[in-house]
Amino acid sequence: QVRLVESGGGLVQPGGSLRLSCAASGIIVSTDSMSWYRQAPGKGRELVASITNTGRTNYGDAVKGRFTISRDNAKNTVYLQMDSLKPEDTAVYYCSASALYGQGTQVTVSA
Repeated sequence: QVRLVESGGGLVQPGGSLRLSCAASGIIVSTDSMSWYRQAPGKGRELVASITNTGRTNYGDAVKGRFTISRDNAKNTVYLQMDSLKPEDTAVYYCSASALYGQGTQVTVSA
């Protein structure tokens, strides 16, 4: 059974940073493609970043140059480092693998 548990969300001021974590079980993050999505109030879910089993990364246009996806194979965990945060980054962030999603973690960027 695949289980994805996100953590690390919170309230941060514009320009600040947060690091989200996604602890996975039932899958091996080094052999699966892993992704982060987000959903802001009133909007659809959008791809933020993904990393393939070969380590190739891909980012949504809105976060390129500010966010970094990575993984720790020993911990079977995927991370999303978010820098230079903007109010428009406010959303629930979800970890995804094998078409499944975790419960999400709220990120709020506000002064």
